[in-house]
Order: sequence, then structure tokens, then C-alpha cells
Amino acid sequence: MRRTLSATLATAASAVLVGTVMAGPAAAVPADKPQILSQWTQTSASSYNSWSAARGNQGGWSAYRFDWSTDYCSSSPDNPFGFPFQNSCARHDFGYRNYKAAGSFSANKARLDSAFYEDLKRVCAGYGGATKVTCNSTAWTYYQAVRALG
Repeated sequence: MRRTLSATLATAASAVLVGTVMAGPAAAVPADKPQILSQWTQTSASSYNSWSAARGNQGGWSAYRFDWSTDYCSSSPDNPFGFPFQNSCARHDFGYRNYKAAGSFSANKARLDSAFYEDLKRVCAGYGGATKVTCNSTAWTYYQAVRALG
């Protein structure tokens, strides 16, 4: 019985080892990942729109292994005074998390923060009068916070 169990375990271990060797290394991340990341983290509305479309189709980008996780506006309200800042915060998180993973965060932080501010200002552009002034003031406050604390 003991000999049969040992033989069975040895055969199973060999099968796992052969399966691992035959499977080979995990598929490589596409070489254009840095370019795609850069395209999605610029200050323009088109950059935001491209990122947003990709976020809605994350499975289509799975080979790139992007980190799509977000806590939105962290410990600040996601929609302060009713202004929908949540998606701007999600894109900011995307930039921070992916550039940190790439080891190039410090070289990109200022642009990521500027893109965040531009995203917030585009939200505010949909308002008028005193509401727009309040929105822009709130956007400025959020921007200053990420510049100092992000």
C-alpha cells in the first residue's frame, strides 16, 4: 500500500512538472503597453474618452494587465456638492496605479495630476453661473490635494 501511494504521488508530481514545462511562460504583455498607458493619461478630452471606452471594455485589454482598481476619490466625496467627480478620480487612480507598477510614477505624476484637474474642469464646464464657480473652486481644491498628498 505504501509503495503504491509513493508511486502514485511520484507519477502525479511528474505530470504536474511536465505540464508546467510544456505550458511554457505566461504570455508576454504587449510591447505597446507604455504607449497605450500614456495615451490614456493625457490632459485632453480625447484621452479621457479613449480611457473611458477602454474601461467599459476591460476584457478587451486583459493582455495588457492594467490595474483598473479604484477607490474613486479616496477619503474625499466622489460627488462633492453633487458634482460628479467619480470618473475623474477613477482615471486618476488608473494613472497612479499603473505608473507605479511600471516604476515610472515620479516622472509622470505632474501630468497625471494635471489630467485630473482638466477632467474635473470638463465636469464643471457643464454648469453655469454660481454653480460653475463653486464646481471650479471644488475642482481646484481636489487638484491641490492630489498635488500635495497624492
